[in-house]
Amino acid sequence: MSTKRYMISGGGTGGHIYPAIAIAEELKFRFPDAEFLFVGAKGKMEMTKVPEAGFKIEGLWISGIQRKLTLGNLLFPLKLINSMLKSRALIKAFKPNVVIGTGGFASGPLLKMASLLKIPSLIQEQNAYAGVTNKWLAGKADSICVAYEGMDRLFPKQKLILSGNPVRKDLLDIADKSDLGIKHFQLDPSKRTLLVIGGSLGSQRINELIASQLDLFKAEDLQVIWQCGKIYFDRYTSLTSDTVKVEKFISKMDLAYASADVIISRAGAGAVSELSLVGKPVIFIPSPNVAEDHQTKNAKSIEDKEAAIMLKESDLEKHFESVFKDLISSEHLQEKLSQNILKLAKPNATKTIVDQIERIENKSK
Repeated sequence: MSTKRYMISGGGTGGHIYPAIAIAEELKFRFPDAEFLFVGAKGKMEMTKVPEAGFKIEGLWISGIQRKLTLGNLLFPLKLINSMLKSRALIKAFKPNVVIGTGGFASGPLLKMASLLKIPSLIQEQNAYAGVTNKWLAGKADSICVAYEGMDRLFPKQKLILSGNPVRKDLLDIADKSDLGIKHFQLDPSKRTLLVIGGSLGSQRINELIASQLDLFKAEDLQVIWQCGKIYFDRYTSLTSDTVKVEKFISKMDLAYASADVIISRAGAGAVSELSLVGKPVIFIPSPNVAEDHQTKNAKSIEDKEAAIMLKESDLEKHFESVFKDLISSEHLQEKLSQNILKLAKPNATKTIVDQIERIENKSK
């Protein structure tokens, strides 16, 4: 029996990278002898995160198009041609059974070349509004796995699978990890805990908000686990105290979630999917600085089901304090949000996606 080979591309942010890694890990679980090759964008975080997860990665010279005239924009056609040619060479050398894309710059040229070479492909769209790359690839993809209903307005309906987003396996059993989390973060078990996560790269606006509200959290007798991001860590580390744990990056997210009573988060697709599984009350503060404003669409789809609270950045000054106080003082509201967001969880998302990969692989034989 010949060895199975899979090429996977997803990068730029954790929201693309971690689903790609989760899919690879499920494939490896099913097919221990399978070979994997990731393809990313040179200089982006996938070039370090993927090897850390134990997989090989190759980099393409590719980036997105900026909204203003830049040298990068002028170079884009050259970068795209270069990346298409390198993708062709990588596919020819690796001979994948299936090529899988989870979004990000590099997945465009790789999956486009795979379709030209008649290699089966699957794309996984995490957001409620599809990114430019996945919309470009949809016509030739064999299967499109999505996390939200109504995506037939953007993709061919006959190709759609409502799978949910892949999440890390360690998040499937956090209920029994509360004591471990309290110990890991050196928390006081008698106090309630607020967890703040601004996305894998951190959020300047959320960091400014949290720094300005520390007195409020203290008055509510809360302790805080605050992931501020690598580039902001030096600015905020001095605010660390017995009740405020400022973290550059949280590697043990399962323990952070297990420790939390209330969560403030960006609304990237990965965060929304993880928090649905976690089932804690959440205030989403979507980033307005992302393509197609997809974080606001993600958060709104959850808020519409009374499963979370959404606050736009433009409303933080006026409404954050009152909204937060209402939430932290109401056990009924916390319980309602927790129960409703749990209903949206799709714990078998990764398995569903890998089932589809197997299906299109077998169909191509």
